[in-house]
Amino acid sequence: MDYLALRHLHIALALASLLMFCGRGVLLLCGRAIPRPLRWLPHVNDTLLLAAAITLVVWSGQYPLQQGWLTAKVCALLAYILLGKQALRRDLSRVQRLPWLAAALSAIAYIFAVAMTRNPWPF
Repeated sequence: MDYLALRHLHIALALASLLMFCGRGVLLLCGRAIPRPLRWLPHVNDTLLLAAAITLVVWSGQYPLQQGWLTAKVCALLAYILLGKQALRRDLSRVQRLPWLAAALSAIAYIFAVAMTRNPWPF
């Protein structure tokens, strides 16, 4: 696989991750249970996404802490993980869940903006 194909795979996996997170969030907001595949599939997808990201970093020679935009993406990813974990907790009401979902989606929007502009201050 060449760099461009791997980059496109990384983008597709990132979009799939976003869609699955939104799907789980909507189901929980509607008071529905998350189907079994949506419990484990995001973990598989995110593992592949991380593997693609690490491979892209190694192949391109652009490392976090050396490239400001990559450092920003990694920090925002950690924020998204923490916010998303809170948003998908089972013991939250809709009113409690909504701000966590909005914050997690904001982190994802920031990650996508930084990735497209390669600028840690894209707005």
